[in-house]
Amino acid sequence: MSYFQSIGNIQYEGKGSDNPLAFKHYNPSEIIMGKTMEEHMRFAVAYWHTFTGSGSDPFGEGTSSRTWDHSDAMDTAKARVEANFEFLDKLGLPYYCFHDRDIAPEGATLQETNRNLDVIVELLEQHMRTSGKKLLWNTANMFTNPRFVHGAGTTCNADVYAYAGAQLKKSLEIGKRLGAENYVFWGGREGYETLLNTDMAFELDNLARLFHMAIAYSKEIGFDAQFLIEPKPKEPSKHQYDFDAATTIAFLQKYGLHNHFKLNLEANHATLAGHTFEHEIRVAAINGMLGSLDANQGDLLLGWDTDEFPTDLYATTLTMYEVLKAGGLGKGGVNFDAKVRRGSFEDEDLFLAHIAGIDSYAWGLKAAAKLIEDRVLDGVVERRYRSFNEGIGADIAAGKATLHTLEQYALQNLPIRNESGRQERIKLILNEVIFSV
Repeated sequence: MSYFQSIGNIQYEGKGSDNPLAFKHYNPSEIIMGKTMEEHMRFAVAYWHTFTGSGSDPFGEGTSSRTWDHSDAMDTAKARVEANFEFLDKLGLPYYCFHDRDIAPEGATLQETNRNLDVIVELLEQHMRTSGKKLLWNTANMFTNPRFVHGAGTTCNADVYAYAGAQLKKSLEIGKRLGAENYVFWGGREGYETLLNTDMAFELDNLARLFHMAIAYSKEIGFDAQFLIEPKPKEPSKHQYDFDAATTIAFLQKYGLHNHFKLNLEANHATLAGHTFEHEIRVAAINGMLGSLDANQGDLLLGWDTDEFPTDLYATTLTMYEVLKAGGLGKGGVNFDAKVRRGSFEDEDLFLAHIAGIDSYAWGLKAAAKLIEDRVLDGVVERRYRSFNEGIGADIAAGKATLHTLEQYALQNLPIRNESGRQERIKLILNEVIFSV
């Protein structure tokens, strides 16, 4: 059965095309800095927003009526598998991502839930074999069910912790079976509301214990995916333990986990943490922790995770600039953790939204490559820090300076002349580059 009968394969037609169902900037085979666009991006479709999202919000019911929806939950789950691979094929994208509860409904018991998963995983495996599509990453949803009201790895209830471990074990087995290239830990409720009833140290210790168990079991079953943690500052917990990249890296270093994990960074989460996406990527990269990206954007007028499709060209350019400077995403990719707006409820909107996001990232990639190849920002930065190339500056950079030598230099009372950072000029140049590609 075709779920998108009116939609053909989305092709690259270039900037002159007026076809809304075509790529204007994303040409998968175009070579940018030695790799194809497809190799740079490794685009993935988010199963949860695209195939399980209904368009509901806190103030209204869902608006989307999907052709794969059935009255029976398992029939719907099976239909979503078919819709997913048709969607990937028509967009020409290589990867998808999912939470375990996206692909199969929970049953009355853990045994029934796992049987449901086995049925759907079998279908996914069959479709992956025939289509050549791959799993960028999978993860376990340990935040939706009421049992996780106090968290999963940071819960105050040992029975819940045990359930979380069992669910994680099954999820790792699914990742192994489907050949997931990465495995994400998203701590949806790993945080707290008030310290008045919280043992923070114990909760963090327990979370680390769960991660070490996951490492051990992955080695036991031969699952060699890259482990990723996805930082998020708030929603639903007031104080999330994985607030941002720096906080998460500190946690990993404290518990001896930093050699086993990298970060899956999301643009909207960066905004909620009070950072730009490029800041989070830079922090991860300089610590050797850049793993993968969730591509979306937030609404600065709204204080929550709106998960809009990315269309801000400044953001996508600076994102891809950081990725290129870091040497790429390795086993990671660019996953569209984004949902169509509630008013965009037709099936065609799913394609239009992904085309917009894909083209925005392709545009950003081309602009970022030009910035690097023309050394636009490199030259600015090198000039700004050139005083560290000779004299006392060179001693500082080489680690040779002491407080004694710094004092001796300062006592010469040489004139200090600072220079303008010329941010406005730099941003104008950025504008010129972005809109010239």
